[in-house]
Amino acid sequence: MHTAIIFKAFSVWGAILVLAILNGVLREKILLPALGSGPGLFLSGVSLAAMILLLAWLTLPWLGVTQRAGFLYVGIFWLILTLIFEFSFGMLLQGKSWHSMLQAYTFSNGNIWPLVLLVTGAAPYIAAKFRGLI
Repeated sequence: MHTAIIFKAFSVWGAILVLAILNGVLREKILLPALGSGPGLFLSGVSLAAMILLLAWLTLPWLGVTQRAGFLYVGIFWLILTLIFEFSFGMLLQGKSWHSMLQAYTFSNGNIWPLVLLVTGAAPYIAAKFRGLI
């Protein structure tokens, strides 16, 4: 990938990070108190996945990726950045243990975080399919 595409992909990932933080605030302040843990976590995951797909669809022309492999590379890049952020923030800033961090990667009590990660990695490719680019 070209440096410009990497920079743009990183910028879009920054927007994904902002959306994820806002989604988390919405989940903690509104969804969980109103719906309970299971439905609140599920709806939060679905909404974040939808926002990531929409953002990928909106920003795809700006990214300048033109080949199938490029869409996959951008998605993998977003996924790796997300995992690095998630584990760095959780362990270094919040002091969470490996065990508690890995709990987010299970399908329990409405949690679909692993599917959100899958969507994050596949979003550029899916968006390219919807745009008829591949």
